[in-house]
Amino acid sequence: MKSFKPKAWFLPQPVVIIGTYNADGTPNAMNAAWCGQWDADQIMISMGEHATTENLNRCPDFTIAFATADTMVGADYVGIVSARTHPHKLNETGWKSVKASNVNAPVFDVFPMAMECRIKEKLYESETGYYIVADIINILCDEKYLATDGKPDVEKMKLITLDPIHNGYIVLGERVGNAYHDGNQLKK
Repeated sequence: MKSFKPKAWFLPQPVVIIGTYNADGTPNAMNAAWCGQWDADQIMISMGEHATTENLNRCPDFTIAFATADTMVGADYVGIVSARTHPHKLNETGWKSVKASNVNAPVFDVFPMAMECRIKEKLYESETGYYIVADIINILCDEKYLATDGKPDVEKMKLITLDPIHNGYIVLGERVGNAYHDGNQLKK
């Protein structure tokens, strides 16, 4: 095996869009990859120095949407263009938003699934950012992405993951097994 120095190569990395409101009340979106599950009903995000970070300092509410193959271009755009220099950058994406039902943050119309969240705790705050631990207040899923059991069908969504090694996006594939079940084949 070849060795590499430590890098941010934890795989897969979800591509999420953080939705907040700017100081003037306009919706803002930011692409973030350093996000994950913290607990059963909490997430964690590593936040750097961004307009979104300033928005979160004003209001602890935000949404998380999961980027897809269909939303990839707009999702990449909101990650490379700052709301500080382009306060109306969402106009370029064509995304529409409505205010979330349970938090003071926008929900964008193009994503199959979104989480309404509220910051519970900020960790290791510095001039350059902090880590967020946030409560998941509610989960929204477009009904066309529901499975026959009424729950979200991840395979239908064409979710993307960040390839931090080669700076690309990869579409997540098909189901290959059943969690908490298939390992039973090895029990004796």
